[in-house]
Amino acid sequence: MSRYSTALEYLYGLEKSGIVFGLDAIRWILDLIGNPQDALKTIHIGGTNGKGSVARMSASVLQEAGYTVACYTSPHLVSFTERITVNDVQITEEETVELTEFIRSRIDRTDSSRKYTFFDFTTAMAFEYFRRRKVQLSVIEVGLGGRLDSTNVILPLVSVITNVELDHMDYLGESIEEIAAEKAGIIKSGVPVVTGAEGSSLEIIRNVAGEKSPLFVLNKDFDYWKKADGVMRYRGIENSFSDLHLNLAGDHQLSNCAIALCTLELLARAGFPVTEEAIRRALARVAWPGRLESVCDRPLILLDAAHNPHGAKALARYLTTHYSDRKKVLIFGVMRDKNFTSMLAELAPVANRIVLTRPVTERAAQVEELIQLVPDAVQTAGVEEALQKARQLTADDDVLIITGSFYTIGEARKLIDTIF
Repeated sequence: MSRYSTALEYLYGLEKSGIVFGLDAIRWILDLIGNPQDALKTIHIGGTNGKGSVARMSASVLQEAGYTVACYTSPHLVSFTERITVNDVQITEEETVELTEFIRSRIDRTDSSRKYTFFDFTTAMAFEYFRRRKVQLSVIEVGLGGRLDSTNVILPLVSVITNVELDHMDYLGESIEEIAAEKAGIIKSGVPVVTGAEGSSLEIIRNVAGEKSPLFVLNKDFDYWKKADGVMRYRGIENSFSDLHLNLAGDHQLSNCAIALCTLELLARAGFPVTEEAIRRALARVAWPGRLESVCDRPLILLDAAHNPHGAKALARYLTTHYSDRKKVLIFGVMRDKNFTSMLAELAPVANRIVLTRPVTERAAQVEELIQLVPDAVQTAGVEEALQKARQLTADDDVLIITGSFYTIGEARKLIDTIF
């Protein structure tokens, strides 16, 4: 077994701890390695949907403007190294090994019985890597929730809460208000906050921000207008831009773009200005794998990590407005802790055929559960079989959509070229 395989076996072995909220373990690990997070200038991005897209757009513009920009996002699609990047370049396997051994050795010689999670360890790894690379800015995506998420040990330049929807209710609370309170936990005194939240969740965020943190709200303090598919006008807190072209599909990405642009305005105030030219160039070519990503033309294959009802609704809207006249085959595999009843209620009406599957993870919902919701769907035991069935069901002019979970589209990405 290679050293990289050994490192991954150790890291993934930490997942048996599951999701454990709390900051004690991550703070303990960071203390052992010299608190690298304190050396970083960061943007902290939370929310239910759009976190990764806002992170990707913000980082792309900053990189185009000439800054050295790190990104820590999750989950990955194919390779662990996708989670930790500097200027779009993933951490290498060798660097992953070195950092894993470095941090693990300090843990083992201090208290080898101490409990911590996969996300605690990898967050510490990212912070240490970014410190070593002497990056100018680090874009940090919240893993889950906010208040007790492992990333919530930083004092950022800007905090972002994209939106608040019902998701991860087993961990975050059963109401929008409870979930909003958890996500608002990333708000820090004196640090400006950008949000696309609405209704009662916005009121929770507004109350937490209070007088201590300036709050900038989408459709109030800044807004946008769609001019055409992928084209928008932006009115910000100081800047306005017309005819911005965005290389990410779906109207929901326009609102994510507006949130990213407001975040960039606030970063300019903190000493990191960007030019309009950098904004236009970066947005016109920004890419974000697994978000309405086209990976084949005949048939058209779209990968979209719509992993909750809000994401499923956005995907259904996109398919309805763009491919109403084409046959649509849907491969769907989802985690059992997701509200897949509502997700399928959004997606089933826009699909001509549905292929149900189960990605390789213990967290995945059983196909036998899903078939109760869509009795006329095709059942498959795994993603490879689902792709083979879908190949039989699709003609060159049809659309194949693979969705439901990052795990599902990650497995599919590895296999598509061998089947289509």
